[in-house]
Amino acid sequence: MNLDFSQIVPYIPFILEGIWATLKFVSVSIVVGFVLGTLLALCKITKIPGLKALADAYTSIFRGTPLILQLMLIYFAIPQLTGYDISPFLSAIMAFGLNSAAYVSEIIRAGILAVDRGQTEAAEALGIPYKPMMINIILPQALKNILPALMNEFITLTKESALVSTIGYLDLMRRAQIVGADLYRNFEPLLFAGLIYWIMVFILTKLGSLVERRMRYSD
Repeated sequence: MNLDFSQIVPYIPFILEGIWATLKFVSVSIVVGFVLGTLLALCKITKIPGLKALADAYTSIFRGTPLILQLMLIYFAIPQLTGYDISPFLSAIMAFGLNSAAYVSEIIRAGILAVDRGQTEAAEALGIPYKPMMINIILPQALKNILPALMNEFITLTKESALVSTIGYLDLMRRAQIVGADLYRNFEPLLFAGLIYWIMVFILTKLGSLVERRMRYSD
């Protein structure tokens, strides 16, 4: 086998810089996806038909089309339609954040509906307004039930972040490709990048398990 990992040693600092570039946009995308997903979930359980239909249509579109298509549309179509030269970083945040929101909304909606109906009835009987009831009573209970599913969504988002290399964003994957093109050897840098992705996902998985245990013991 024609393998020589020593050739990528001088490029390791360049590849490792991609970790920060990846985590930077993934972290922002997770926040955008969680906040927007929570709002969409509340719209889906509301009694206002217009909001429910709008949230359902949003989810259908973003879950029914490939993430890479959404990324390409944002990066290439926005400049064409508006004349605004959007950066790869902002394109990545928008595509991943909007896409994640569709999945997160379904997870949170299921978590809210899983909370005992008696909790809502008791809060309404006490005259607690809808917003404080959701923030202080229903959502905290729902989050405990859906935490594993949320962590799985965030882990998936981290792995799929490699798609931003297709628009030239200098993430971990793109840097490994650049090194491979420079050395005319692709296996070694790609394998090294794969190891880093695995480590990041492993750490996220452990953190998720730790948070889940803490929330379980806090009951």
